[in-house]
Amino acid sequence: MSDRSPGAREQDGSFWTRRVVAPIVRQLRQGVTPEQVALTIALGLVIGVFPILGATTILCGIAAAVLRLNQPIIQLVNYIVYPAQLVALIPFYRAGESLFNRPHLPLAIPMLMDRFRADAGKFISDFGMVAAQGIVVWCLVAPAVAAAIYYVTRPSLRLLARRARAGRAA
Repeated sequence: MSDRSPGAREQDGSFWTRRVVAPIVRQLRQGVTPEQVALTIALGLVIGVFPILGATTILCGIAAAVLRLNQPIIQLVNYIVYPAQLVALIPFYRAGESLFNRPHLPLAIPMLMDRFRADAGKFISDFGMVAAQGIVVWCLVAPAVAAAIYYVTRPSLRLLARRARAGRAA
């Protein structure tokens, strides 16, 4: 056993350990339950891939406030999954088009910019519907994914909580 303080141990290690695991451990040591942390992580991941860029920070903030979850952890998870949101946008939009039996609209950035410049109203009309359809798909998928993440992360968080309370976690 090391004679170094827990705070000193938290400064060592990888970026992941310092910036992700350590804040979670601190919350667990302060009495936040593993179930609350698991729900926070699950919602941060699922809301973090919501198919509208720029909306996830506000949505995570609202979810955490309403459910009394940890704001820093949900926002941390939200920011970590940002690359996944970018990857998931087109699949959500395409799935929405398929679900509603709509033709696939081209989604190339230069073309989108040209169409917006040509007629902003028409652009919002056309692509607003694509976004709305993507949101419907997200609404259908999100509850099951959130539940799966919650139940998968909960056992690890319970173990981490036991170790944190015993003083063995980083």
